[in-house]
Amino acid sequence: MLHGREHAAGPARVPERAAVRAPARVLPLAKARRVATPWLFMLPALLIYLGFLVYPVVSSLALSLLRWDGLSADRAFVGLGNYQEILFNDPVARIALRNNIVWMVATVLIPTALGLLLAVALNQKLPGRNFFRSAIYAPGVLPLVAVGLIWSWLYNPTFGLVNQVLEWVGLGRFASGWLGSPETALGAVIVTGIWQRTGFPMLLYLAGLQAIPNEQYEAARIDGAGRWETFRAITLPWLRPMHVIVVALGVIEAVKVFDLIYSMTNGGPAWSTQTLATWMYFNMFQYFNIGYGSALAWVIAVISIAFAIPYIRSMVRR
Repeated sequence: MLHGREHAAGPARVPERAAVRAPARVLPLAKARRVATPWLFMLPALLIYLGFLVYPVVSSLALSLLRWDGLSADRAFVGLGNYQEILFNDPVARIALRNNIVWMVATVLIPTALGLLLAVALNQKLPGRNFFRSAIYAPGVLPLVAVGLIWSWLYNPTFGLVNQVLEWVGLGRFASGWLGSPETALGAVIVTGIWQRTGFPMLLYLAGLQAIPNEQYEAARIDGAGRWETFRAITLPWLRPMHVIVVALGVIEAVKVFDLIYSMTNGGPAWSTQTLATWMYFNMFQYFNIGYGSALAWVIAVISIAFAIPYIRSMVRR
C-alpha cells in the first residue's frame, strides 16, 4: 500500500548537489584573447618606454665601456678604463666633482633654510602675503637659461647692476668682473642658483605647515610653550617628510646642474665652474669622446640614484 503511494507520486527527486551544472569550459582561443587584450592596450606605451628610455640607458652603459669618437667605425673596448680615468686620472673631473659638492652644499642648505623661514613667516595672516608668495616662487618656474642670461647681464662688469649698486653705496672697490675671474665665478653662479631655488622649498614647507592640526598649537599654548619651543617640538617634527623631499630633490638637482653653468660661464674661466654635467657635455659634443662622456653620465646617474633612495622610501611610507 505504502509502496503504491510512492509510485503514484512520481519519480523520486534528484538531490540538489547532482542538479548543479558543471562550469562550461573556456575555449583556448577565448582564454588567449582575454590574456592578450591588456597587453595590446599597453603595447604603444610599452614600445615608447622601451625605445626612448630602456634602449638609451642600455646603449649608454655599453658605450661607457668603449673608446669611440661617435663617427668612425673603430670602437675599442676599454672595460672600466673610462671610469678609472674619471676617478683617478682626470684633473678636470676632480674639479667638476668638487664644484658639484660645493654647489650641492650651498644650493641645498641655504634655500632650504630660507624657504623654511619664509614659509613660517608667510603662513601668518600678513597683508599682501599672496603677492610675496608668488614673487618668491616665480624664479622657480622661469627657464634656467633665461635666468642665466638675466644674471649674466646683472654681473656684467661694464653696465651690470651689481657693480653699479656697489658704486652707489660707496663700495666700488669691490666691483669686479664676477663671471670672468676664477675666484668669483663659481660663487656668483651659486648666488643665482640660490635665488632661483628658494621658492620651491618655501612652497613645500607652506603645504606642510597648513597640514599641521591647529589643536597641536593650542595645546602647546595652554602648556605655556613659547614660539621657539612650539617650533622645535611641533613644527619641525611635523615637517620631517618635507625635509626629506626638499633635501633629496635639491641634491639630485645639484648633482646634474647644467643649464645655469652653461648659460653663464660655459664651464670657465679656466674650468673653475666646470661640473660633471658640463664636462660630460664637452666630452660628448665638442671633443667627440663618446665613451668617456657616457661614463660621466653614469657617474651622475649613480650619485643621483643613491640620493633618490631616501626620497622614494619616504614617498612609499606616506
